[in-house]
Amino acid sequence: MRDRTTLNLVPFVSVDHMMKLVLKIGIEEFLKELCAYVEEDFLRWEKFDKTPRVASHSHDGVIELMPTSDGNLYGFKYVNGHPKNMKDGLQTVAAFGMLSDVDTGYPVLLTEMTILTALRTAATSAVVAKYLAPENAQTMAIIGNGAQSEFQALAFKALLGVKSLRLYDIDPTATEKCKQNLARFGFDIVTCTSAEDAAQGAQIITTVTADKQNATILTDNMIGSGIHINGVGGDCPGKTEMHKDILLRSDIFVEYPPQTRIEGEIQQLDADHPVIEMWQVMNGTVPGRRDQNQITLFDSVGFATEDFSALRYVHDKLKSTGLFENLDLLADPDEPRDLFGMLLRCEKKLAEEAAA
Repeated sequence: MRDRTTLNLVPFVSVDHMMKLVLKIGIEEFLKELCAYVEEDFLRWEKFDKTPRVASHSHDGVIELMPTSDGNLYGFKYVNGHPKNMKDGLQTVAAFGMLSDVDTGYPVLLTEMTILTALRTAATSAVVAKYLAPENAQTMAIIGNGAQSEFQALAFKALLGVKSLRLYDIDPTATEKCKQNLARFGFDIVTCTSAEDAAQGAQIITTVTADKQNATILTDNMIGSGIHINGVGGDCPGKTEMHKDILLRSDIFVEYPPQTRIEGEIQQLDADHPVIEMWQVMNGTVPGRRDQNQITLFDSVGFATEDFSALRYVHDKLKSTGLFENLDLLADPDEPRDLFGMLLRCEKKLAEEAAA
């Protein structure tokens, strides 16, 4: 139970605090621990309130709210997706989130989630690949080397032991940026001249491009048997990365079908095309990878439970790290019915200070 005298104060994790938190724990260890939280919440999937995110689309992007609750805690994330921002030197994705106590409705955490979203997206990809990727997969292609690429690489290394990367981006400077950023983490890195080149020899292919359009990053001829595809970039209506024929050859795994059918690669398919929900794979109800020839596709769009897992993880780390500040965010008068009285008492105090 929180101290009644400090209920107005909400722990706030700034961008600076988040960076220090990640570095204090260690990037790979942070990702491994976050993976455990993500997996734990998938395993109790049925306890969560679930709804497709509330999206406001415009010509240039989308602004979304992503809420969920497990009955004890409520979490939501505000997030945008504006690919054109990159041309103006801005992030294509920016986010913040809140975790609240269900019993009182009072927030218990407010945090930046631009960095945290990148971490939770990568953690989710790695957790899913734990169930779907070929056994002992060592080589991953990353097609699209923007802000998410390094996080993906490190999550797969931390959880699955991926050691070799094949990188490609239509902008060679993005690939060079990614290569330099990952240089000290022990990867064998090959820079590639095309998406086809990157896919050669890869057991896992991660696509994480940003353009808000129906694109064909992967064509059918690029995908051999036994591949696991981690499709991260397609995450809103009208934005996909793969040729339809790839989907028709793959076993498709999703987070929450009502959202993925609107936003994911499967928006290209009939509304009743069969897909498999990842929570059922994780709890053993439905098989994931069955054999070495199966093509598995994780049609990742990002779901609110993953943000909830990330919020819960950060909240659990606050006490031991102290990497937060208290915000005087909530009006909490001694007499709950006398909210107006708080204004009068403030007015009186200001008058006294002015007269002093």
